Amino acid sequence: MLSRTVPLKAVLVVLLPIMLVLGIWLGGHPRWLPGPIADALVGNEDRRVALEGLDTIHGKYYRAVPYGRLSDAALAGAVRDLDDRFSAYFSPKEYALFQDTLDNSFSGIGVAVRGVPSGLRVETVYRGSPAAKAGIRVGDVIVKAKGKKLAGLPEEAATALIKGREGTKVTLTIRRGSKTFARRVTRATISIPVVASRLANAGGKRAAYIRLTTFGPRTAHVEMAAAIRKAKRRKAKGIVFDLRGNGGGLVREAQLIASMFLKGGPIVTTRGRAVKAETLNAVGQPIAGDLPTVVLVDRATASAAEIVSGALQDRKRATLVGTKTFGKGVFQEIMPLSNNGALDITVGQYFLPSGRNLGGPGTKQGSGLKPDVPARDDPDTPREDEALRKALAVLASKL
Repeated sequence: MLSRTVPLKAVLVVLLPIMLVLGIWLGGHPRWLPGPIADALVGNEDRRVALEGLDTIHGKYYRAVPYGRLSDAALAGAVRDLDDRFSAYFSPKEYALFQDTLDNSFSGIGVAVRGVPSGLRVETVYRGSPAAKAGIRVGDVIVKAKGKKLAGLPEEAATALIKGREGTKVTLTIRRGSKTFARRVTRATISIPVVASRLANAGGKRAAYIRLTTFGPRTAHVEMAAAIRKAKRRKAKGIVFDLRGNGGGLVREAQLIASMFLKGGPIVTTRGRAVKAETLNAVGQPIAGDLPTVVLVDRATASAAEIVSGALQDRKRATLVGTKTFGKGVFQEIMPLSNNGALDITVGQYFLPSGRNLGGPGTKQGSGLKPDVPARDDPDTPREDEALRKALAVLASKL
């Protein structure tokens, strides 16, 4: 009988794929591995136990549960246990919807909302929107969407339930005072202007009224700069900068927009356990120059909008008119995951030039910015804007 030696290279070609598949399977099923080997492959005992638990449910539960659904539930539960209203886990579908909101054109019902314990409070209803046609008003609280209670959900996850494809319908349960009722609303493509501006009368003198709705990516600082330059060309003697209902956005956009009013110096300092401390200073030349400025704020002015308002107040560059702001002293970072979902979790705190942080203990809501001049818009007089009238009067006293 003849024999021959099989070349080592040929053996490896056969064995390596088998070893790779086996390694992947064992890494996903750590309960089959000895402790030291499992630790080396999947981390410490706590992490291994979590994976073992998911593996057991997947393999032994009386009905089949997809592993993807289990991992979604595990991540959502872990984030929920943080007791942090600003942190959220987005499933792949929710993350796709959330990314749409980063652009000011999206499919929804046409409202700006603020998270409250019972759901979402309507802060703005855009003219001609599906919400306006359905009779939804400022001050209404959306407590259910698609039959699901919104209480306890992060704001981003709650709004994702309301958004959807153009032409589809969503049933909302709304609380208005002591009444609760349902509205079935047809979603539409909503395009919200990032910046709206016009001339206004401040004690007989020409003033610019500029409203910024979000500190979103790319466009906010560009459109804001264009509005200020246009106001200067039209010989405006001062600016009313309206940040009411602005829930914030990107800290870098806040830096660029605050820089339009401030020459050099600090705007905000960020600090976190895994984030290097950094102070963002004003950059470039202030486009607004020394034009007298009044900033309009309310309880829905939050996050990046509070950074800009607070920096201008701390550095005596503008007078704040309105009500106390939201009181958010932390910031989040969005980290995409390999399943096309994402974690949006709190990673640090921010501090204004005076050193103050507007949040409460931990991630709790704080007292916010206190306006220099109190003013409140009356919701029962929709054709009047009492807070804006007060802001123009304050600006007039500076001209």
